[in-house]
Amino acid sequence: MRVFVTGAAGFIGQAVVEDLLKHGHHVLGLARSDTSAEAVKKAGAEVHRGDIEDLGSLKAGAQSADGVVHLAFIHDFTDYPRACAVDRAAITALAEAMTGTSKPLVIASGTLHLPEEQLQTENAGAEPGHAFGERAKSEDLVRALSKEQDIRGSVVRLSPTVHGTGDKAFVPMLINFARQNGFVTMVGDGSNRWPAVHRFDAAELFRLAVEKGVSGAVYHGVAEQVAVRGILGTIGKRLQLPVEVKSVEEAGALIGFFAHVVGRDNYVSNEKTQKELGWRPKQLGLIADMEGNYFS
Repeated sequence: MRVFVTGAAGFIGQAVVEDLLKHGHHVLGLARSDTSAEAVKKAGAEVHRGDIEDLGSLKAGAQSADGVVHLAFIHDFTDYPRACAVDRAAITALAEAMTGTSKPLVIASGTLHLPEEQLQTENAGAEPGHAFGERAKSEDLVRALSKEQDIRGSVVRLSPTVHGTGDKAFVPMLINFARQNGFVTMVGDGSNRWPAVHRFDAAELFRLAVEKGVSGAVYHGVAEQVAVRGILGTIGKRLQLPVEVKSVEEAGALIGFFAHVVGRDNYVSNEKTQKELGWRPKQLGLIADMEGNYFS
């Protein structure tokens, strides 16, 4: 297949490109800058210039492909509603270019908008009123477009921690906060569960969803559940810093937006994903990856 990948130069995108190429697919990677274009080209993919707000470039890329993996997202949590609105506009444009073809359109979402404390399956919907619920609107959109426009749309909900070499997200940010503050900030007792997946396992899941994902389906990119105190304890041990319990309000002054995240219980199943797609995560787990690669 010829697969159009948005976000192809990103942390997850590069892994997706590599996995697709390794399994015999041709990849067309969206690139918004010369640096991104060079990364896409170096990975062995064909470069398609544009960005997720250039709807014409998105339509052209989708029209020339046999399937699409949509990973690009504006990670600006100071204006999250706008970022999600841009995402929906991009999905709509991609779907319009694929109308009536039954071609696969696989989009990325996340698990953090799911309700807390009880095990959430792939069939679960967003927690009403939760801030991350805006991203869930993209899920609803791709499912609706699958029916209305005859495309094979599906959703991969990623763990809040997608780890591996080159990670610059959740764990590295917590490490940096700990170094700045002189201690590791924990909200609650840290027993809350936190899903994680290695980026190479996530990449395989996106490929499988392109190859055989079911129209309208949701899949969970969750390889394991890790107690947050295990993550924070590892940071404290490796930096030789204490772990201090704070209220959400106190933590907000220390770690900002993450105060509302580190105390959240995100208990998620991947049973349907494994059964339907044959996905079997096999990469290094989060704590082992942290121990070996996050404290150089």
